[in-house]
This record gives sequence, C-alpha cells and structure tokens, in this order.
Amino acid sequence: MTVPDASARIVRLEPRPHLPRGGLRDAQRPLELWGGLECSHVTIDGKIRDRLQQTGHQTRDDDLDRIAGLGIRIIRYPLLWAHAEGDGPPPADHARRLARLEALGITPIVGFLDHGAGPGGLLPTDPGFAPRLADLAQAVVRRFASLRHVTPINAPVTTARIACLYGQCEPHTRDTPTFLRHVAGYATATAEVMRRIRCLRPDAMLTQTEDVGRGFATDALADQAAYENERRFLGFDLLCGRVGEGHRFWTELTDAGIAVDTLAALAAAPCPPDIIGIDQYPTGDRFLDHRLERCPHEPVGGNGRQACVDVAAVRIPGLQGEAGLLARLREVKARHGLPIAVTEVHNGCTRAEQLRWLMEAWQATTAARQDRIDLRAVTVWSLFGTCDWNSMLRERRGFHESGAFDLRRDPPRPG
Repeated sequence: MTVPDASARIVRLEPRPHLPRGGLRDAQRPLELWGGLECSHVTIDGKIRDRLQQTGHQTRDDDLDRIAGLGIRIIRYPLLWAHAEGDGPPPADHARRLARLEALGITPIVGFLDHGAGPGGLLPTDPGFAPRLADLAQAVVRRFASLRHVTPINAPVTTARIACLYGQCEPHTRDTPTFLRHVAGYATATAEVMRRIRCLRPDAMLTQTEDVGRGFATDALADQAAYENERRFLGFDLLCGRVGEGHRFWTELTDAGIAVDTLAALAAAPCPPDIIGIDQYPTGDRFLDHRLERCPHEPVGGNGRQACVDVAAVRIPGLQGEAGLLARLREVKARHGLPIAVTEVHNGCTRAEQLRWLMEAWQATTAARQDRIDLRAVTVWSLFGTCDWNSMLRERRGFHESGAFDLRRDPPRPG
C-alpha cells in the first residue's frame, strides 16, 4: 500500500462542546490490571460461531486457576444469554464457575451479550429483546447475590456497526436506519437491565464498553469524518440522557422509526455508566482518503456520494499525539467526565509486539491519570486469544492470535 504523504492536508475534527462532570475521584486508587475473554456468539452464513466453545474454555475447568496465576483479580466474564436459553452447546456450570472465581478472589464483570443476537436470532428491534435480557439479568443476580458488576451488552455501537452497516452478522444489513434502531434498542435494553438489577442490588455497577476510535480525513471527506466522530458516542449519549431534540442524531433517529417516547424515556431516566470502558486496538483510529490512487491495494468504500479508502491512522504522517489511546482517553474525559477503564487491549501480532502494545497502553493510562483523568484499569484482552478475527469471523481458517495463553498447546501455555 502507498501511504498518503505528509503534505496531504489532514482535517482534525474537535469534539462538540461539553460540560465536564469532574476530575479524579480518588488520586490514590491504584491502576488495576483486568482480564477478559473473547466470547462472540454470532451467526454467519447460517452457522453459529461460538468462541467460548471454539477456545475450549467451556470444558476446561482449570482455566480460572490459570487466570488467577497471572495475578488478575478482576475479569470481564461471559454468562452468555444464548447459552442460558439453550441456543448452541450446553452452557458450563455457571454456579460452579462463579464459585471458583470467588474462591480465587477474582471479581467478575458479567457480560450477557457480546457480538451477535439474542437466543434464536432475537434482535434489539424485537419487542421481546429488552424484557427477556432483563429477565435473564435479574435471575442471575437473584441467584448469585455476590454479583455487582455487569456489562449487559458489549460495545453496542460497534456491534450495530458490524451487523447493520457492514453486514457481517445478524441481521446482515447495510443501512443506517437499521443501525440506529439497533443502537437505540441496545440502550433501552441496557437501561432496563440495570433498573431490574438495582431493584435487587442498588449498588450494582454498569461498565459500558465501546470502541471510540477517532476518524481523521482529507478535506474532501471532512463532513463524513465529523459525522462518524459523533456517531461513535451515540450509545453513551443515549444512556446518559443527552439525546433530545437538539442532539445531532435526533432527526435521523426519529426518521429511522424510533419512537419519540422511546428517546424521551431514556432522557427522562438516564442510566450513565459507572465506568466507561474503552476498547483500544492499534488500528482503532482511522483515516478517510478520497485519493484512491494512493492506496491501490485497499478496498474502496464510500458513503453513497464519495468513494474513499479507510486506513489505519497510525500509518499516516502528521497525526502523532492526535491518534492513539491517550488522545482518546482525554477526549472521553472531556465529553463525559466519567470514570474510565481500558477494557480491551489486543494486537494480533507476535508475542513481543503484543507485550509492547500492552505496555504502551499502561503508559498511556498512567499519563492520563497525571492529567487527573479517573482511570481505573487496563484489560488484557483476550486472555485465550482470538480466532479468525482478522476476517471478522467471516472466514473459517483457524487463524489464531495468541493472548496471555497460547491455545495451540494442550494444556494452554502462557503466551
């Protein structure tokens, strides 16, 4: 690929005005190292891809001991909705797993839905989606009284983007109205889950994850980048009660068929995250370029009006200090002023480069704390690696990216 030269004019787009909600709440709080498991359960070409089954975690009882051996004391841990309602292979014994986590001194942040749909293909646009997910969450918390931390739906805007704009998984569409309906449905379901859980446990905490990679662009695509830079925060804005008639996406949301009453309910009873989770990858920040001849080996996309290529901003000269994790942490603090954790840190490369990326993330969060950003943790993601994520799970080539453990050995060895 030919990288655009440094003389190209790059548009740097600033976030919209904000009202910060405060700085560091506890300057002495130590930065924590969390862990997480990639647990996508998606349907592609009519076949389910179940990552917990594929990695073997469902049947390896000693995985939790391996995790504890790393010194991790907080973990993003899946209790998948699809498993609980029998879609796919039988679930592991959740009670036994949670009891073992407690015995090991590991606190789970429970997730019910990663990428994909609910049981039987239930979508967030279906009337039963929110109440059924809330039923599950309420039942889990009622049974496991020690549970306090949840991420009901992982990265909802990213999930909707993959499913509804890229067509990668259910419902396999490529249109903005469906995307917006999904994002609103995810927000409604998350708010309902937290309302139900807090009836049982008022101190329950929502850790809401999202990829907030920033878009940069040439002059010709400045408007598109500005649009996408607002779109990435839509899920947080809905949960925080910020989407009213003056919001950038109000007209698009209502034109997409989302009832004004639905939006008004979210605004009237905000459900802001207790912790905003930022999922960060080396290629998360993007650069839109209309000069197709400069990137002849990149796939061409567009917005229906302009053709462009979408490349990793890290490859573009002139963006040092504006791309990367520290810049995103500062941006999220400025916009929302809530506590933050880096909830995914992964690089699909050699073990040495993975460790280097993890250390860069740790250094960025340390620098963010010096800026008085309430930064809680950095998460090793994924502890047992990923498979075929280089194709967004579309291809079944068994392309394994090692995590903290390498699954190409039995038992898994430290990566």
